[in-house]
Amino acid sequence: MEIRQLRYFLAVAEECHFGRAATRLHIAQPALSQQIKQLEAELGIALFNRTTRRVELTEAGHQLLDHAGTLVGGEERARSHLRELAAGRAGRVSVGFIGTATYDVLPQVARTVRAHLPTVAMDLHGEVLAPRLVEGLLDDTYDLVVVRQAVPDKGIRVTSLRSEPLVAVLPAHHPFASRRVVPLGDLAGEPFVIHPSQARSSMYDRVLAACRRAGFEPSSLVEVSETATLVVFVAAGHGVALVPQSVRSLGLEGVRYVPLVDPETVDLLLLRRTDRNSPAATRVAEVIRQSVRG
Repeated sequence: MEIRQLRYFLAVAEECHFGRAATRLHIAQPALSQQIKQLEAELGIALFNRTTRRVELTEAGHQLLDHAGTLVGGEERARSHLRELAAGRAGRVSVGFIGTATYDVLPQVARTVRAHLPTVAMDLHGEVLAPRLVEGLLDDTYDLVVVRQAVPDKGIRVTSLRSEPLVAVLPAHHPFASRRVVPLGDLAGEPFVIHPSQARSSMYDRVLAACRRAGFEPSSLVEVSETATLVVFVAAGHGVALVPQSVRSLGLEGVRYVPLVDPETVDLLLLRRTDRNSPAATRVAEVIRQSVRG
C-alpha cells in the first residue's frame, strides 16, 4: 500500500466518481481504476461499490478513509517540513557568544531571527569564555560561535563581523569620568579589572598589550569571567577596565564609558565548521552578519 494509492483512494472517495477524481488527479480514468483495483487486491477487500450510476464506499472503504487521511496528511506535513529544513526556515541552531558580544549582538540576533525565521528554534548562550566556545563548536555543542580571536584550524570558517575601539570603564566618581576622552597612559597606576588570564579570554592579552603600548603595566589585576560582573566591579570601585565599545549597551549604573585617545581596536568574528552545512545555521549566520554590520 503506497501513499500514492491512498491519495488516489481519497480522491475517488471524496468525488464518488472515477472520472471527476481522475480529472482532479491529472491522470487517465483507466489508470486510476487500475490503481484502485490493485489497492483492493493488496488489501484483499473491496473499497467501493461500483454501479453504472454511482460509486459508493463499502464498509471497509469507510474504515480506510480515516487511516488514509491521517497517512496522506502526515506524508504531506513531512514533505512540507523537509522543504522548510532544506530552505533553512526550520530546524534548531545553537549559537554561543563571548561576554563582550552578549549584551548587544545576542538580543539583536534573537529579535531578527524571531521576526524573519520564526520556525527556527534558537539555543542562545551568552557570557561563554572563548576556549569553551571553540571546544563547543568542535564537539557540536554549538553550530555558530561569536568570538574575538580566530582559530588556527583549517576546518573552521571565519567571518569578520566588525572592528571596534576599546573604551575605558571608570567608576562614576573617578576624576576622569567627566572627560570627553582620556589617554590610556593617564590610567597608569590604577588597578585594572580584567577578563581571565591563562588563555581563557583573548581580552586579557589585548588589554595588557594596549597598556604596554601606552607605556605601563597595571599596578594590580582583578580577574573576572563575566563582562557584566567586570563592569559591576568597576562601579564598586575595585579598579578601571578596558572593554570593546559595544559593552556600553550593558548600561549599568555607577560607571562611565570614556573614549580613549588613539584607541586600540578589537575584532568580532563569527566561526562555524566547514563540514557542517545546516541550511538553518547558514541562514542564522547571515542574520548575525547583517545584524552586526547594521
